Amino acid sequence: MKRLATVWVLMLMVFGFTSCEDKNNDMVLTEPKTIELVPGSDIIISGSNRFGIELFTRVALTENQNFTLSPLSASVALTMLLNGAGGETLSQMQSALGYPAQADRATINRAYKSLAGQLLNADPSVVLGLANAMFYRQDFQVKQNFVHTLQMDFDATVRGLDFRQQAAIDAINRWASESTKGKIPTVVESISDETMLFLMNALFFQGNWTHSFNRAATANRSFFVNPQTPIQVPTMKGRFSVRSFSNEMLHAVELPYGRGNFSMVVVLPMQRDIRSLLNTFTPERWMQITSALDAQQASPTIDVYLPRFQFAYRKTLNSQLKAMGMTHAFDSNRANLTGISDIRDLFVHSVRQDTHITVNEEGTTAAAVTTVEVGITSVGPLPFVANKPFLFFIRERTTNTLLFAGQVLNPLE
Repeated sequence: MKRLATVWVLMLMVFGFTSCEDKNNDMVLTEPKTIELVPGSDIIISGSNRFGIELFTRVALTENQNFTLSPLSASVALTMLLNGAGGETLSQMQSALGYPAQADRATINRAYKSLAGQLLNADPSVVLGLANAMFYRQDFQVKQNFVHTLQMDFDATVRGLDFRQQAAIDAINRWASESTKGKIPTVVESISDETMLFLMNALFFQGNWTHSFNRAATANRSFFVNPQTPIQVPTMKGRFSVRSFSNEMLHAVELPYGRGNFSMVVVLPMQRDIRSLLNTFTPERWMQITSALDAQQASPTIDVYLPRFQFAYRKTLNSQLKAMGMTHAFDSNRANLTGISDIRDLFVHSVRQDTHITVNEEGTTAAAVTTVEVGITSVGPLPFVANKPFLFFIRERTTNTLLFAGQVLNPLE
């Protein structure tokens, strides 16, 4: 079974479970559809998974609030930018994104195109949408080779707009809203005179649990925002046969959607607080968890308690990406984006992500838009009780592609 880009959502991981509380739980769970990739894609996507975990952890260690990110969305948007980079800017980006140094851009693009096409068709009962776009200032000269790559390898919408007009902002936001089914209606509020283009990826996910929680079992239960501070939050309850993993650091379970290709993995710290867990949450730790879950053939039936939650989040990722080695792209004196245009002082102004997630008894809806703004210089069988801060991840199981990742510190916020 090939592993691919992991979709991050720090959450309950359950696969092939049944529930005595859901009248539909006698349904036979079908096997996940196997995703076959073009040769060489596995190492590309494995590296992208490392990028996703590192980005998630770096953000989590700076946040004291609920949040979710889409590593997949960020990776795709930055990979589009990679196709316009050169020199040390290209080398730094390729390393930060986890791609092997020997991999050329054609191989990387081919891996993405193969993965994206099959993710969209992995499970007809799951709604998954991937959309890419470049919106550029209408008098800005974009190289045709770059345009061709975006259109052919990323199926991107490419459109020149009059950035001086409100209509340009409206068009960009309309694209984001339509691509996320209204979950993210606004990504751009204004456009500066120095902004030349936006590279954008939108990701939408809507999946029902393979076996849903019974709404009648949902009740207010204690959630410990810290060991001394319980609050009452609406908490779902189900009795499931789940795949789970635990050690001295953490307890993880997996909840599948639809036919089982996509799932949510929920990870709880065992004794220490969530910050201590995050300090050791490396790509190797993630692989340890998912490998252990995937290896299980049979699972005990346990009670699973999970809060309902819903929130939106916006994050500018410049500092995290710089810390991961992608420094030249943000430097007007060093950036080499000559694959996009012959303008020499072109550089990345910002990389921002807007996200939304809703988790309830029926399943999960999640959306993300990553906006890269480019311009010139301007100026054990124990009950699993998620009653304290936790991480969550949404992945496609057969490839380990990471769609969303986040943390919940207070389900009521």
